[in-house]
Amino acid sequence: MAFGQATCYSSKEAAPWNWRRPLINTFPLPYLSIVFWTALAVAGILAKPILVTLLRLNSRQTVSAHAPEGHQKKQGTPTMGGLIVIAGMLAAMTVSGYRDFAAIVLLVGFALIGFIDDFVVPRKFVGKRGLGWKQKILMQVVVAVAAAMMARSSALGIGVLVFLVLFFSNAYNFSDGLDALAGTILLGLASGLIAIGLLTEMRSAWLVPLVAMLGAIVPFLFLNAPPAKVFMGDVGSLPIGAVLGYVVGQFALGYGTGMDHTHVAIGPLLVISLMMVVELVPVPLQILSVKLRKKRLFPYTPVHHAFEKAGWPETRVVFHFALAQLLLAALAVGLIVGLPVRSGAGSRPIVRR
Repeated sequence: MAFGQATCYSSKEAAPWNWRRPLINTFPLPYLSIVFWTALAVAGILAKPILVTLLRLNSRQTVSAHAPEGHQKKQGTPTMGGLIVIAGMLAAMTVSGYRDFAAIVLLVGFALIGFIDDFVVPRKFVGKRGLGWKQKILMQVVVAVAAAMMARSSALGIGVLVFLVLFFSNAYNFSDGLDALAGTILLGLASGLIAIGLLTEMRSAWLVPLVAMLGAIVPFLFLNAPPAKVFMGDVGSLPIGAVLGYVVGQFALGYGTGMDHTHVAIGPLLVISLMMVVELVPVPLQILSVKLRKKRLFPYTPVHHAFEKAGWPETRVVFHFALAQLLLAALAVGLIVGLPVRSGAGSRPIVRR
């Protein structure tokens, strides 16, 4: 496929598929390359102006009194650096002629929720660090349902997408607790999902946001590397997580691919998502345990702080979490390769040997 002929299929359109053709010719790889470099370039160009603007607006991190020892030195660091990533993603998706409006609604809608949480509430209500969890979840549900209804027609499909969008959004938000942690986890997670997509028939509309966030996160990581000059904030972590959940949900549901690959996708997708499970699940369990048993299940939540509590330096925690995500991504891709996919003509391996 020539670059000039590359087409970005929407979430409800079926991309042409011929498994007898070489994989590299099946997808508009030059087109996806342009998406990556556009996102990286725009994010890189806007990184410094956005940082300067955040400093002028006095958008500063307020460290919780319950944060682990050593985190007080982060007090006053600019937040909302996720705007760098969102700007890069939106630019790349616009240039590419992206037409999956459900993903755009999630990206913009969850970014607005994050902006209200990071900036509007602390400015308007003195002493409040952000939205209450009930308010935040309610707003997330409204945006997630609206986006899911744009992408799916069945109650099951809508329900799966809403659940995964909320799960990934809040899990990724919790991962934004250490310098460079959220960014390095995203490198492994998005790369793994892209590889899985290229080995199966995931359409371009689901690959574009992954490639865009992969490119846009690179300039942000230069500013977020320890000691961080800026934090991602909810304005970045919530929409990035929401889009990740949307893509995982669409891939698991396998809408309109013409092939039944859901039985193949579920296992690898669970494997690659384990770090998100580790980040999110202990938090509500800890809250329930404290309320019902008056005891903690974990030394600290989110779990990455528990390792700090055990004496690990922050950089060591980030390295091991990022490495774990990379290994999980490699394992998920390995599980995909060679597994049979059912089609009208019987079964065939995803990757022909």
